[in-house]
Amino acid sequence: MRKIVFGILIGIALTVGVYFARRAITNYISSLATISPLSKMLEKPLEKYSILRLAGREFAGSQIVLDEATATTSAYTVYTFHFDSDGKKVTGVAHIPNKNAKFPVIVQFRGYMDREKYIPGEGTARSAEVYATNGFISLAPDFLGYGGSDMPSTNVFEERFETYTTALNLIASVNTLPMADTDRIGVWGHSNGGQIALTVLEILGRPIPATLWAPVSKPFPYSILYYTDDVPDHGKLLRREIANFETNYDVEQYSLTNYLDRIRGLITLHQGTADTAVPLAWSNDLVKAIEASGSAVNYFIYPGVDHNMLPDPARNASQSDAGGWNTVVARDIAFFEKYLR
Repeated sequence: MRKIVFGILIGIALTVGVYFARRAITNYISSLATISPLSKMLEKPLEKYSILRLAGREFAGSQIVLDEATATTSAYTVYTFHFDSDGKKVTGVAHIPNKNAKFPVIVQFRGYMDREKYIPGEGTARSAEVYATNGFISLAPDFLGYGGSDMPSTNVFEERFETYTTALNLIASVNTLPMADTDRIGVWGHSNGGQIALTVLEILGRPIPATLWAPVSKPFPYSILYYTDDVPDHGKLLRREIANFETNYDVEQYSLTNYLDRIRGLITLHQGTADTAVPLAWSNDLVKAIEASGSAVNYFIYPGVDHNMLPDPARNASQSDAGGWNTVVARDIAFFEKYLR
C-alpha cells in the first residue's frame, strides 16, 4: 500500500514539475519578444512594413518647408517643398490658395513614372491647379528617388513599402503648415498612386474621404507582376525577387485586398472603359469588395476614356468631351466640397 501511495505521489510531483517547467519555458520565450533589442535582432527586416504593423505604428511627421515659389496666379501659388520621412528628405510640389485663411488639404499620390524622365508635379499638377483654384491646398510628394528627394532602399520591396511611409509621414506633417486645416484632409490617388492611397487608408483606419482614378487594386504581388511585360527582361529578375520574398514573408500581410474592412471614409472611384493600364474589371471587383466590407463607394464609369481620364484618341474626341477629364475633376471638387468644407 505504501509503495502505491509513494508511486502516486512521485507521479503527481513529476506532473507538477513538468507543468511548471513548461510554463517557465513558455514564459521565457514570450519574454524574449518584449526585450526590444533582441526582438529587433530576431525580426526580419521587412516585417515592419506589413499593413497591420504599420497600422500599429505612430507617425509623428516633420516640418514641411516651403522652399520657393515657382509660379503664381490670381488664385494660388505653386511652391516646391520638402519634409523628412524616416530620416530621408522627400521633396514635392504644393499648390496653395492665395487668401489669408485656413484651407482643406488634398494629398495627391501620382502613378508610376520613369525616374529619369520625371518632372516634379508630373501626374498631379493639372488637377492640383483646379483644386487650388477652388480653395484646396494640394500636396504632391515626388517620393524617394524622384525630384530632389533622397534615394530609396536598394531592396525592390522596401522601396515599394517606403512609398507608404512617405505618404503617412506627409499626412502626419500637414499640421506644420499654418494655412492648412488639419481637420479637413482628403486623399487623391491615380493608378499606382491609387494603390498607395488605398493602403494608406487601411493603415490609418480613419474616415478620410478619397478620390481614386483607375487605381491599381489587385493583390500583391500580382499587382506588380501584371506589368512585367513592359520591362526589358519581361519580369525575370522581379519574379526571382518575389520568390525570395515569399520564402521569407507572408505576402498576404502586405496585400491591400485583405484589409479593405479597415477603410472608414467615403471613396469616389473613376474608371474609363478604354483604360489599357488598369482593366475595368479590376475597379468593378474593387467596388464590390469595398461595399461588401461595409464602406460606400461613388463609382463612375466613363465610356471611351483612357487611363489618364482623357477621351480615347481613336474616337477623335476632344478633352472637353462629356465624360472626360473635366467631368472627373468637377465631380472631385463637388465630392471634396461636401466632405471637407
